[in-house]
Amino acid sequence: MAQFFEIHPLNPQKRLIQQAVKIIDDGGLIIYPTDSSYALGCHIGDKHAMERIQRLRKLDNKHHFTLVCSDLSEIGIYAKVDNSSYRLMKTLAPGPYTFLLKATSEVPRRLMNPKRKTIGVRVPDNIIALSILQELGQPIMSSTLIAPGEKDALDDAESIRDRFEREVDLIIDGGACGIEPTTVISLIDGTPEVLRYGKGDAEFLDY
Repeated sequence: MAQFFEIHPLNPQKRLIQQAVKIIDDGGLIIYPTDSSYALGCHIGDKHAMERIQRLRKLDNKHHFTLVCSDLSEIGIYAKVDNSSYRLMKTLAPGPYTFLLKATSEVPRRLMNPKRKTIGVRVPDNIIALSILQELGQPIMSSTLIAPGEKDALDDAESIRDRFEREVDLIIDGGACGIEPTTVISLIDGTPEVLRYGKGDAEFLDY
């Protein structure tokens, strides 16, 4: 049975943030709020927790996980970022954007695109998520909380609790955060290409 934390969206209780990080460090799977939707998250190096996400969402091995990072400097550890890409990311992050980049050797191979060796990374504009990331000291391996057979993410913490409390170790109620996915921007070749339009405005890249 999952623990259930009500964490203040603007002034997160440090004690609860520390407990959430301990659950992640101990191999737990959490549901937490971001700036686009609720998400599933676990330790970057935990293969078992990743497999739990795959089972919960009924994902195949081709699904791309995202590394949710605390800031751009952390992204630079796990992805290869040139100067022009960095400048663009600096204007958009933190925010509801996922950037697709070439992965560095710090990324576990199972998280990369097997052919292109790429990884999705992002910095969320959500105080609870950022507090967890800063306390953890490394990215969270993450996937949007979408139930099997459905198109939209879930946004009500009590409904999430009713549905998933037996499948995860922690559910964080941080209030409503939306159901719109992030905007995905590929920076693999140095030229920005919008792969998916979502919550983040990217129309300026079309000109």
